[in-house]
Amino acid sequence: MTAADDRAAFVTAMGDFLGSWNLPRTTGRVYGQLLLGSGPVSLDELGAALGLSKGAVSVAVRELVSWGLARTIPQPGSRRLLVEAVSGFEQLLAASHERTRAFVRVLRSGARSAEGEPAEARLEEVAEFFESYVDAGDRMLRARRT
Repeated sequence: MTAADDRAAFVTAMGDFLGSWNLPRTTGRVYGQLLLGSGPVSLDELGAALGLSKGAVSVAVRELVSWGLARTIPQPGSRRLLVEAVSGFEQLLAASHERTRAFVRVLRSGARSAEGEPAEARLEEVAEFFESYVDAGDRMLRARRT
């Protein structure tokens, strides 16, 4: 396998992975390409590298920025933006934790309308499990930062 094949496999795997989080595969592919790059790149460069339209790349970049996985760098005197990946795993885990916290809030709100104590206990057990997951991840992130 060549280096280009390895890069393509990684980009595809990132697309599939973020797709499993209900993000567009294109967003994952763009993120994979950004992670492999040595610095900021233009939307045109990303599109050319991935065989995507500038519009598709732009939508993917907006999604990555909203998740805190990429940042845009305005170019003075131009509407052109450069894009780069940021922090990677820590940002991805932090975003996952935020979604999991929202899930826990929904579980806890469901406990109020549960049909009896067994259902209420089941909802509480699931909520506690996911809270434990987030707490463990938060401890790992704090330890990594020190």
